[in-house]
Amino acid sequence: MDTPQEALNMKLRSELMMQIRQAIEVNGWTQKKAAKKLGVTQPRISDLFRGKIDLFSLDMLVNMLASMGKKVEIKIKAA
Repeated sequence: MDTPQEALNMKLRSELMMQIRQAIEVNGWTQKKAAKKLGVTQPRISDLFRGKIDLFSLDMLVNMLASMGKKVEIKIKAA
């Protein structure tokens, strides 16, 4: 990570990825079923489970959570 901005972006993506993974596990979905529900391929779900954070944008992760019926809220506070 080169900048505080990049670090923050990575932290947010990591948190969203953990939420997606947890929801998949709680629902007992296979990677194939999760992929179908989220509108992505099974290899994308595998990438998510392997923590390949660089392959996911914030937009994609928010869209995946929305496909699961989850709501994403953002709070902004002073540093």
